Amino acid sequence: MILPIQISDNENLARRILVRARSIAPCLNSIPDDDDRKLDTIAILKGVIAEVPAPGARRVKSRGRNGTSISYNDPGGAFSEDDIMSLRSLCDVASAGLPVGSFPKARAFGREWAEGEYS
Repeated sequence: MILPIQISDNENLARRILVRARSIAPCLNSIPDDDDRKLDTIAILKGVIAEVPAPGARRVKSRGRNGTSISYNDPGGAFSEDDIMSLRSLCDVASAGLPVGSFPKARAFGREWAEGEYS
């Protein structure tokens, strides 16, 4: 499991980024500690946090005047398309493997071929 302190000194920001990352790639909690994918995930998330604008004027998305409104960019907006695809690819690697399930031995076509099973 990836801890907030592993990706940033700002624990609140790190938690928000981790929540967004888990919604993008749900397998992040199941990556073992000794797996290189954990280090890859931490590197990606540190890069995302580096892109989050600091509080203040740079974080302002839009301003109003007479209606007096200010809207801010959300931290999740720091995820680029590359970051999203990279996180999802880490989960795809985790799920890759042999097919899961069983296939029935008896098939409807078995009666049609008198020669028997093919090899």
